[in-house]
This record gives sequence, C-alpha cells and structure tokens, in this order.
Amino acid sequence: MTQIDLSGKTILVTGASNGIGKGIADYLMSMGAQIAIHYNSDKTSAEEIANKYNNGSKTFQADLANESEVYRLFEEVKFHFKTINTVILNAGVFIEHSTNLDTSDWLSIWKKTLDINLNSVGLLTKLGIDHYKEVGEGRFVYIGSRAVFRGETEEYLAYAASKGGITSLARSVARSFGKQNIKSFVVSPGFTRTQMAEQFIEVYGEERVLNEIALNELTKPEDIAPLIGLMCSGLMDHATGATIDINAGSHIR
Repeated sequence: MTQIDLSGKTILVTGASNGIGKGIADYLMSMGAQIAIHYNSDKTSAEEIANKYNNGSKTFQADLANESEVYRLFEEVKFHFKTINTVILNAGVFIEHSTNLDTSDWLSIWKKTLDINLNSVGLLTKLGIDHYKEVGEGRFVYIGSRAVFRGETEEYLAYAASKGGITSLARSVARSFGKQNIKSFVVSPGFTRTQMAEQFIEVYGEERVLNEIALNELTKPEDIAPLIGLMCSGLMDHATGATIDINAGSHIR
C-alpha cells in the first residue's frame, strides 16, 4: 500500500458509512488521519469503520436534506476536533425520476436530490471557508461525476445537474480563496462498485457496465481513495481547481 502520512490531520467525510465514502475514510485512517465519519441512517457501518483503527475517529449523524442538521453537523465536528483540515464532500443520492413521471412528482425528486447533493455541499463549503479563514488554511475535496462531462440519461437529470453545480463550485472556491491558503479539488468517478452499483447490476447485468469501460474490472472505492489521500496531504496543492477523472477509461476528456 502506498504510504501517505496524514498524521495530525482531521478530515470530515460526508456519506462515509458506505460506498466510496467508506473506502475513503478507511484509507485516510490507515494513513494516520482522524476522521469525522458522517452518516445518515447506517450507524452500525459508520461505527464499524470508526472503531477499526482506534485512533480517535468519531461518527456524526445528520440528514443532509435538512438545513439545520447540516449546520449542526459542522458545529459538532468543529467542537469535537477543534480544527478541521479537509472537508470531503462525498454524500449524495442517485434517484431515478424519469420525465415520464407526473411533473409534481418529478419536481419533488429534483428538489430532494439538489438539497442533498448540492445545497448541503454549498452550506458546508461556506462553513468550511469561514473555519479555514480562522485557522489559516484548509482543503475541500468534492466528489463529482463523469455525468458532468458526458451527460446522464433522462432518468437522472437532477443528479447530473447537482454534480455540475458541485464542479463549478469547487473551481470557483479554488480561484477565489487560493491566496487565503484554501485549496479545492474535484474527483470525478464513473461507475464504481458500491451498493448502489450492485443494485444497477442486478437489474441490467454486469456485462452492460463492463462494455462501457476500457479496463477489465469496475472501479472500486479503494481505487479512488489514494488520490484523495494525496490531495489531503498537501502534496497536490498546486493542482488546486483541478478535476481528475477516475472512470476506468469510460469517458476520456
């Protein structure tokens, strides 16, 4: 395993109880970081990863669709750890809402998706900027999507729009706050083997997904985590504002 020293770093990872977020949290903890492990409903999984390395990492519950809980999450993490070095904005939903739905039902899913995937990210970004100004530096890592660049199918318009917003936000933060020692990066995955992906595979089959990519196997969370560790370490600071694709060659820009 590639060694990146993150000792003394405190990192908030949203959506860290499962999927990509859990893989990120596990890797960063193995490199010495203390992680604020955010979860919404899967407390058991979140506590499992928090206790794995016995290094002072801690779980924090919040429903990111609820504005007041987003505020509470950040304040609780800050109160407990005092300083947050990096915020990794990973939590998100991928909810089907075909345009064949009744418009009011379609709009309801659109709003929920943007509340979780974009509005909570914007609020955590503002809270993070304020904190980083106080402590003198900090980093954001935004988990985007290849959908931003190649588009999505009509069932997932809200998801694609939310990830597009995140990407523009991340770039704007990098340009606006670099002189204040605040850096910002986007990691743009493609189809990744997670619980969400397994549900898709059950319906459509793994061959459909494999046919889209250039490699012989699907991307796993542990394929994404080392790059994020490098971003958290400070060794990639001069790439601030960059979007890095990890999609097994399914969309090459």
